[in-house]
Amino acid sequence: MDCAFEHLDAVGFLEIWQHFDADDNGYIEGKELDHFFRHMLTKLSPKVITEERVQRLKQRFMSAYDVTADGRLQIQELAVMILPQDENFLLVFRREAPLDNSVDFMKIWRKYDADSSGYISAVELKVMLTPLLHTEGNKVMLTPLLHTEGNVNSTPTHRRILALEENFMLQFKMDASSQEDRKRDFDKIFNHYDVSNTGALEGPEVDGFVKDMMELVRPSITGPELDKLRAMLLGHCDVNKDGKIQRNELALCLGMKPNKA
Repeated sequence: MDCAFEHLDAVGFLEIWQHFDADDNGYIEGKELDHFFRHMLTKLSPKVITEERVQRLKQRFMSAYDVTADGRLQIQELAVMILPQDENFLLVFRREAPLDNSVDFMKIWRKYDADSSGYISAVELKVMLTPLLHTEGNKVMLTPLLHTEGNVNSTPTHRRILALEENFMLQFKMDASSQEDRKRDFDKIFNHYDVSNTGALEGPEVDGFVKDMMELVRPSITGPELDKLRAMLLGHCDVNKDGKIQRNELALCLGMKPNKA
């Protein structure tokens, strides 16, 4: 394997691949292959990129993985050779179940963390992977993970799957803003987590809000810690005890003047 790929992860790989696989059909061919390998080397290698080096790399990959000799390179073929097993899982997950925010992630996490331990056990991981095994390529990439032992913690997996460059909350500086600015920022925040557009945060929406809020002051929190903090927030803010946090309830919790009914 070319040393240029040693530090490539699933996110970086997918960004490069999508640049060339514009129609998202899962393969690239023809002159796109030359452009693809040249771009890979340019992005990842400090060495001078020559046409000879590009063609050598292309021939190495194509001779090993273009088993049908059709001149196409499939994403699964390349990923299996370049990426470690855990990165293959993240790559498949991001292609098959793209997520937009922490709320979407928590919906999936709560679904598969059946015992609410804050970890995905080996058994739970198999259940999580099964829906992704619908193509031969995905089977090749994910089958080794079906034999994984141990647990997967939600926090690092959360960051890797979402590939967020920063916490959504970091863009807001409410203490340094005017009352009008704080009101505008509050509405943006509430609307971001109220993905169901019901006017109240509930279930994974509360989870996502708590997770992002707490990670402003702590790099990571575990599943059990998230559950404890979620219960504390509901205990403090859920005035009518309906298990949800209404817009006005959260405004009061944050020291904001609630909207008039």
